[in-house]
Amino acid sequence: MIINSMCRGLMYLLYIPVIRNVCPDSWYVRCQYRYKMGKKLNLKDPRTFNEKIQWLKLNDRDPVYTKMSDKCQARTFVSDRLGENYLIPLIGEYDDFDDIDFTKFPQQFVIKCSHDSGSVVIVKDKDTMDVDAVKKKICKALRRNYFWIGREWAYKNIEPKIIVEKYLEDESGVELKDYKIFCFGGVPKFIQVDFDRFTNHRRNIYSPKWEYMAFTSMYPTDQDVHVPRPENLDEMLSVAETLSAGVPHVRVDLYSIGSDIKFGELTFYHGSGVEKYDPEEWDGTLGGWIDLDVKK
Repeated sequence: MIINSMCRGLMYLLYIPVIRNVCPDSWYVRCQYRYKMGKKLNLKDPRTFNEKIQWLKLNDRDPVYTKMSDKCQARTFVSDRLGENYLIPLIGEYDDFDDIDFTKFPQQFVIKCSHDSGSVVIVKDKDTMDVDAVKKKICKALRRNYFWIGREWAYKNIEPKIIVEKYLEDESGVELKDYKIFCFGGVPKFIQVDFDRFTNHRRNIYSPKWEYMAFTSMYPTDQDVHVPRPENLDEMLSVAETLSAGVPHVRVDLYSIGSDIKFGELTFYHGSGVEKYDPEEWDGTLGGWIDLDVKK
């Protein structure tokens, strides 16, 4: 109890940028892990998924990860490996928000930043868009180096840019389900599907054969909700294998619209390595799928 209280106090201090940014990476991730997970981080002999994600943050710093995480450069990475057909149509890339001319845009589009997670704005009606609010959100994100929040190394050296892409919807006409394919050593092991994100956010996990897997993280799972098997699942798995080849672990996010597959992003540190799994033993099961020997 005392240790957890001390760690909580330290994390409050570490949220102050001038302190956070001079804190050694290994010390920071230990404190954050203790604060979020409620237990000590084992970096000497990591066993669980979350422990190994922390180890990879500190030890696996292949320069190609920066390109793969950069939402601008990732488009080139995907195009080189698979072709441009898997890319969401690009409307524009910008260094400065004031350079954007919205009069040239379609009625619907998506704005996001190249260097972080969460700075996405979905515009369904350009005429009712609050430009000032969008500018405030995007400009705030541009000033932030996402690396410092969780020491997710792949984001550290990405050049911040603004990306505008075509707005897409799947067969529901309401939202675009993304299929997060968790790959280990280039092998897809399971697919996470989030649904009802704007009403009653839930999360189901499926095997590569589209069998329901009874575990989850962050959001509740619902076995009574059957997410239909994508008709192009085999192709999606093949895409994920190609993009994840040679990497101990990476999550490949894809969208399926009818028979078309579109690339979303590549994520090396799911949940920043501090998402609790339910049941807890799955943290160990997933950890067993990450082979660190190839990087040690």
